[in-house]
Amino acid sequence: MNHALRIIDANANRAREALRVMEDAARFILDDESLCAALKQARHELADALREIGADNALAWRDTQGDVGAAVTATGEYQREGVRAVILAAGKRLSEALRSIEEYAKTIEPPDDHDTGEFVIVCGDDGCAPGGHAVGGARAFESLRYRCYDLERDLVLALGAASRPRWRLCVILTEALCTHHPWLEVARRAVRAGADCLQLREKSLDSRELLERARALVAVARESATACSVIINDRPDIALLSKADGVHLGQSDMSVRDARRILGTDALIGVSTERIEQARAALRDGADYLGVGPMFPTTTKDKPRLAAPAYLREALTHTPELPHALAIGGVTPERMNDLHAAAGAPLGDRWGVAVSSAVCAAGDPGAACAAFLTPAQP
Repeated sequence: MNHALRIIDANANRAREALRVMEDAARFILDDESLCAALKQARHELADALREIGADNALAWRDTQGDVGAAVTATGEYQREGVRAVILAAGKRLSEALRSIEEYAKTIEPPDDHDTGEFVIVCGDDGCAPGGHAVGGARAFESLRYRCYDLERDLVLALGAASRPRWRLCVILTEALCTHHPWLEVARRAVRAGADCLQLREKSLDSRELLERARALVAVARESATACSVIINDRPDIALLSKADGVHLGQSDMSVRDARRILGTDALIGVSTERIEQARAALRDGADYLGVGPMFPTTTKDKPRLAAPAYLREALTHTPELPHALAIGGVTPERMNDLHAAAGAPLGDRWGVAVSSAVCAAGDPGAACAAFLTPAQP
């Protein structure tokens, strides 16, 4: 009898610890009140379920010094490659602990108001089996285990991709704006000049032509000697089929979660924002980077509201930390000093710029890119 209680006690500790690790991520990293509340509720339900089977008494069977597994460690147990790895490890630990509690709870029957308070194993000719209360207790852990699967999913998806971008210059490519060179040649020159992200934005192309262009752009980026990401505007399906690095979504496009279902957890997903409330929502949804703007008046897109450089400053000083910001909208080399002053950090340090016509329409796209990458002038 003491063996089952000892196992339940050990796994109750594991489950509580894992839930706390996950709750802290929802609270302090994502600033997600609803997810934080759901994880806190799971902790309380775990405590209630343990109390229901009388597992409070299991503490008496704890023997840390005599635990032969306490000194056994696995390779990499003391290393985590970022927050996402921490959460993945906690989620697996949680589900394993709950399953172990569920199984061993089946072997005990909790005391009722009329007995002596001792645990009872119900045994018969065919061996030992749980009593009626134990079945209900085990089912409570089963129900909680399935719900925690969903909580793990929600939390991991909200954390975004395993690696986050640190782009300095994203060139948004639209053929109609490329007045001096073919659009793909503009892309080649931009990459050679130091652009570390290319975004394909073609609203009017049919799906077949868009996919062909996306594949061509990915090929250009992959041929580069320097790392350059490819992002597809609006279309996660095209991003997936072309093997691009991710997709950029507007406020009226599909949700980040739905895009994740198409692209998986390793793809980069960006979201356009023009106010801090939208940025917070994008953080909770698991966006990997933000378009922040418009910074300045622009003729490329009709934006009645001007976010201005003050929004870039607000995004970069927000607590908790928001994803990488790409300042967009009317950005020119002459206006870069204003953005540097607002950001208070070097280009690439949590922020970059996204430009379109300033490069696409330039007679020398490479020189145009270099002008954006020049350090701020005093």
